[in-house]
Amino acid sequence: MINSKMIYRILGFLLLIETVLFLCCAGISFLYGEDDLNDFILSSGLAAGVGLFLLAIGKGAEKSLSRRDGYVIVSSAWVTFSIFGMLPFYLSGYIPNITNAFFETMSGFTSTGATILDNIEALPHGLLFWRSMTQWIGGLGIVFFTIAVLPIFGVNGFHLFAAESSGPTYDKVHPRIGVTAKWIWTIYTGLTGLEVILLLAGGMDLFDSVCHSFATTGTGGYSTKQDSIAYYHSPYIEYVIGIFMFLSGINFTLLLLFFTGKLKKVFQNVELKWYFWSVVLFTAFIAIVLYYTTPMGAEESFRKSFFQVASLHTSTGFVTADYMQWVPILWGVLTVIMIIGACAGSTTGGMKCIRMAILSKVSRNEFKHIVHPNAVLPVRINKQVVSPSTLSTVLAFSFLYAIIIIAGILILMGTGVGFLESIGTVISSIGNMGPGLGTCGPAYSWNGLPDVAKWLLSFLMLLGRLELFTVLLLFSPDFWKKN
Repeated sequence: MINSKMIYRILGFLLLIETVLFLCCAGISFLYGEDDLNDFILSSGLAAGVGLFLLAIGKGAEKSLSRRDGYVIVSSAWVTFSIFGMLPFYLSGYIPNITNAFFETMSGFTSTGATILDNIEALPHGLLFWRSMTQWIGGLGIVFFTIAVLPIFGVNGFHLFAAESSGPTYDKVHPRIGVTAKWIWTIYTGLTGLEVILLLAGGMDLFDSVCHSFATTGTGGYSTKQDSIAYYHSPYIEYVIGIFMFLSGINFTLLLLFFTGKLKKVFQNVELKWYFWSVVLFTAFIAIVLYYTTPMGAEESFRKSFFQVASLHTSTGFVTADYMQWVPILWGVLTVIMIIGACAGSTTGGMKCIRMAILSKVSRNEFKHIVHPNAVLPVRINKQVVSPSTLSTVLAFSFLYAIIIIAGILILMGTGVGFLESIGTVISSIGNMGPGLGTCGPAYSWNGLPDVAKWLLSFLMLLGRLELFTVLLLFSPDFWKKN
């Protein structure tokens, strides 16, 4: 059976972390003298109370975690954080509908970036800061953060890492997962701080610089402006954010290897090559189309193209242009980019380039096998043979990903949502992208969707963020059997 007491303890500890985050936002509210101060204080009190209660009932827990425990903790952590995280929005009255408040928060913590807000600037600074912080905390993973502090409970964080980490493979650069987590959090924080400095140099004020840096490195896309990055009309800001979105789409383990001097291993990585050349080719194609079909010049065509490709490839969702005004072929290209995603082990969503690399090699080998039926054709990634179990997992993931998208589109259409909007919102939600298509595109919010659609899309955001299996396993009867 699951170690319920340890699960309660860890969830209680996470709620105390969320309490501290609420108090940080309360400090922002106090600094600006705005009316959401009391709402953050009340939210922190509720989170702290429940957190302490969970710690109390988890007292004396056995200091061990199984893989099954890891799956329960990870899924529960995202839901719990979102339930309590919506309190400031709901209690303040700025999002008075529970469905909308939960949707906005789940979109934040899963770093999706889809919003129901039609006037973002109307929110006080504390709530704007909280929106951005949800994406920064959720980007690299609430649970990945917990791994760094799990030694407090005397347990190993491997099973949590296995449940939360994205993609079929990961590199273990240190024997202790907790040490690796701390190193990666250091890089994550360093990238965020560097971007803040560069945005300040571009004329953005400190508050907006911090909020946009949180949303960039977390690849979430929540902006403090309704027009997103287009509000600033600054090529410099667009290039800075575009470059940092690209960097945030790289496997953070590779970034760690890069900063420790293991450059050869980094530049020979198959997934990084896929990601880099995918961004280059898509950017070039879209830039050429924009140059010949719009009044944009060469530089602006390249800039708009690179920014949108980086934004959607990394599932960030920032926008500098309404791509629904572009020629329809580019809608299809951008949808393909949404599905692909960036690298495993990053803060991004989508299927991930590593899976695309594996699937392409499986397909290529199948053609060779038809011609040479007796040939032994292993799939190799980074000069290592991919195990049959990993291949099976990748194929199963790809099949489920496609089935869930199709089912989601049909269900949304059944609720009265248009065909183009259903495609865009479902792919955007499960890929944690943010903007969709049609009237749910970059120029609009998702507020007009029916409530049942918002709950479904919130569930798809969670599914996509936790790589399908982590959540779907909880619905399997076999998962809950004693043995």
